[in-house]
Amino acid sequence: MPPDPAPVWLVPRAQWVVVALVGMALIAAFLPGLRFMVANWAVVEEYSYGYFIPLIAGFLIWQKSDQLRQVELRGSWSGLLLVGAGLLLGLIGEFSAIRLFGQYGFIVALVGLSAGFIGWRGTRMIAGPLGILLFMIPLPQFALRELSQQLQLLSSELGVGLIRLFGISVFLEGNVIDLGSYKLQVVDACSGLRYLFPLMVLGFLAAYFFQGSWWKRGLIVLSTIPMTIVINSLRIGLIGVTVEHWGPTMAEGLLHDFEGWFMFMVCIVLLIGEMTLLARVGARPQSLRAVFGLEVPEPIAAGTPIQYHRFPTPMLVGGLLLMGVGAVALWSPQRTQIQPPRTPYSQFSMHLPGNWVGQPDQLDRDVLATLALDDYLLANFARDGEPWINLYSAYYASQSSGESSHSPRTCMPGGGWKIEQIEDAVLTLAGGAGSMTVNRAVIQKGEQRQLVYYWFDQRGRVLTSEFAVKWYILRDALLRNRSDGALMRLVTPVPPTEDIARADRRLTGFLSTIAPRLREHVPD
Repeated sequence: MPPDPAPVWLVPRAQWVVVALVGMALIAAFLPGLRFMVANWAVVEEYSYGYFIPLIAGFLIWQKSDQLRQVELRGSWSGLLLVGAGLLLGLIGEFSAIRLFGQYGFIVALVGLSAGFIGWRGTRMIAGPLGILLFMIPLPQFALRELSQQLQLLSSELGVGLIRLFGISVFLEGNVIDLGSYKLQVVDACSGLRYLFPLMVLGFLAAYFFQGSWWKRGLIVLSTIPMTIVINSLRIGLIGVTVEHWGPTMAEGLLHDFEGWFMFMVCIVLLIGEMTLLARVGARPQSLRAVFGLEVPEPIAAGTPIQYHRFPTPMLVGGLLLMGVGAVALWSPQRTQIQPPRTPYSQFSMHLPGNWVGQPDQLDRDVLATLALDDYLLANFARDGEPWINLYSAYYASQSSGESSHSPRTCMPGGGWKIEQIEDAVLTLAGGAGSMTVNRAVIQKGEQRQLVYYWFDQRGRVLTSEFAVKWYILRDALLRNRSDGALMRLVTPVPPTEDIARADRRLTGFLSTIAPRLREHVPD
């Protein structure tokens, strides 16, 4: 006589109603951050895949449903600690207007609710589906920008190496590939991030379904990074080769877009090939089909005894807490940051003491779109007997949402300039203006050499560290309800016959002249 089938554990329908209400409370409590996240999916092409992540996570949880039915899962009160931690992150995100905190707080609170509903044992079963939700959260704009800049430079160098293998004469200046008859600029869209993030998601899913050791799964995910860089560089190199032989139309329009799609398909094929190879490595070689466990949950067999889970009181308490916070978030007036009055840069004088006369300049429209600044000053100042000085300042009324100054430390290499030296320099200003610390950089491109001073003017602070800038943005957004600030940069050429100490005196003297005037345009 066959043994009786083991009972399965199900959630009563009434409890699913409670789960739905708690889910709505969770969304309401973190609505500002989630709304900002979804807006990024629509605007930033690198994250356009974000719409699919919740659907993928839901499918993966459903796939685990047969395993979840095998044991009685009881909610854990310790999950409320994570719910509280998530709400704290949400409050930090709301009061600082840095929505990233609220987005991560949503994930933390969701894990806490899962523990309150099915306990830690059940939560560990669905750790993979919960983990993939992290891919839907966009990186901060400054981190995305820095990563894109580095990938542009690396992809440009590798792409140029490929072009030279075909015997083509090419010159690389930053991220501009000069073929002589045509210049290719490796812009943000060609940095490879549009491959990297979706491919990392696919790598995560592939590793999740791959029934192998942990080192093999980790290798599958991590390999998507060099794979993206190599394939993107290959694409850039092939564009350069085709442009050289068939003209600039090879780098434009539908053909350019098709090349990007084709290279992404190549990445997928390589990922499958990698998994096939890993499946055959080890003491027991197997086929990819044998180790790739994409299965649907088994249905409940007829005659199987059914038992129902107890009511998850910890989840209900967490839901009530979220409901209260969500109600406050929905009906309280939105907190807007203070934007102190200032004089626009358009009123900055082009005639300064010391006979300095300025010639205003403008940034290109595509550069302005990338910088996303609120106001800027760009002018070349000159006087008889002295080389020119370029003054640039980018002002941001708010930097909480990720918009902030592009650090010259990463922008200068993009323009083809090599940083020969960079250090903090303490300057003594003339006229009793005291002293200030700036980043002092010596840069070179070919035979040209320039001296650069730059610093970050942040609500009365002069900062030289990009990390300090981010810390004070958070601190002041919370305590002062402000995150405005500006980047200041001075550049002057250093002729071959000039001692660099003279260039230092020129920049320091010019800074002594403009420092008092800048206070009108960048409030303390």
